[in-house]
Amino acid sequence: MSDDHTHVQEFFSARAADWDTRFPDDGPAFEAAVAGLGLRAGDRVLDAGCGTGRALPALRDAVGPSGTVLGADLTPAMLEAAVRAGRDRAGALVLADVTRLPVRSASLDAVFGSGLVAHLPHPEEDLRELARVVRPGGLLALFHPIGRAALAARQGRQITPDDLRAEPNLRSLLTRSGWHMTSYTDEDARFLALAERRG
Repeated sequence: MSDDHTHVQEFFSARAADWDTRFPDDGPAFEAAVAGLGLRAGDRVLDAGCGTGRALPALRDAVGPSGTVLGADLTPAMLEAAVRAGRDRAGALVLADVTRLPVRSASLDAVFGSGLVAHLPHPEEDLRELARVVRPGGLLALFHPIGRAALAARQGRQITPDDLRAEPNLRSLLTRSGWHMTSYTDEDARFLALAERRG
């Protein structure tokens, strides 16, 4: 993937208008993943690569009216789809590259990333950027509404040992990026890795 993310923008721009209708049953999986973060009222959370904002309502419910919810995405068409769906009412939408966030260091309590890791051009550096914006002890959720095997089957490919989301690979990657993986779930119905920002 090129550093300017042109491929990612082109991919998601072409799919933004019907993204939600292609995956209409993912809502409960998003809600369960957000619940796994254990957010509290008043927390500050970022949905990194928020797309059409499917996680934003659950994040808002978790942090309540006193909390802060940001949704950052690189693709204008995805953010436009989030606005059309009314999800901008759940959080502030920001057109931003999650590998260079316009967010102060240690200013957030958590980051949620759905389908994010596969689209990071430099995963170690980019996860380090997410660690930068989270306070020590803050949390990261890397989520996908289906597991690795189901996703590979959907895409017509095989899982290989160098798969970034395989548990040993992801654990090592997170450790090198300033995180400590605390939980790993990879089953047909969901993929969810939770990590804590090391102090």
